[in-house]
Amino acid sequence: MSLNQRFFQMGGQWNAVHVPEKPNGFGCLIIGDTNHFVDEHNSLWLQHIGRNKIVEEILKCGYTLFYSNLYGAHWGSGQSVLMAKQLYHIIMKQEILNDKIHIIAEGMGALTAMQLMEELKEKIRAVAFINPCMDIKAQLEQEKDRKFFYKKVKNEIAKAYNVPVKELEEYQDLPELCQFQHCSLPVKIWQTTTNFTFDPNLHCKRYEELRSKNHSPVTVTYHLVEKRYSYGPSICQFFKKYEQEL
Repeated sequence: MSLNQRFFQMGGQWNAVHVPEKPNGFGCLIIGDTNHFVDEHNSLWLQHIGRNKIVEEILKCGYTLFYSNLYGAHWGSGQSVLMAKQLYHIIMKQEILNDKIHIIAEGMGALTAMQLMEELKEKIRAVAFINPCMDIKAQLEQEKDRKFFYKKVKNEIAKAYNVPVKELEEYQDLPELCQFQHCSLPVKIWQTTTNFTFDPNLHCKRYEELRSKNHSPVTVTYHLVEKRYSYGPSICQFFKKYEQEL
């Protein structure tokens, strides 16, 4: 597919916009996982064969896609939320789109997405999560058993939140899962049953329980790892359900 795409810098971060051949008037913000990147002419969502397949399928359905480098491994930091909001406002000025957008968030991108769901709730239609990380403290605790990974994750989180590593365990301002229990926006989660970085028992199952308790259930679908890049059409079907009201 020939893509109408452009890359631009904002606040020291590279951003990308992909405009479909036949736009349907709706936009979708993508928030990537720890390995996500955007530079002046490429991104993980273009470079990685599986993710590129998802992008192409969603473009084929008419969605304008946009995303930011978001400081690399941001772990849901305040600056990643602020940058995502700024990107939303810029795109709304530059593109002819309905001002209520969809979100796709993969892995730790969910930490930023859940905060946007609180702060931009009137401007969000539906949210698709792929293998999400939703509880940063639970993830840190689990990583303690794997010393090398624990050190890496701890360093990344400390850097993202601008906190000295040795003070991270006492740091009080990491987002907590319970903060997001009153959200009622439509959510669907695509979760692989094996080969996941973020254990669904710690993340999507807890979020599912939290939302059920508050009478705004979410849908979770489990997939074999081989199917993990065939979500494009089902994400589009999910989004279409929430486009009746402009």
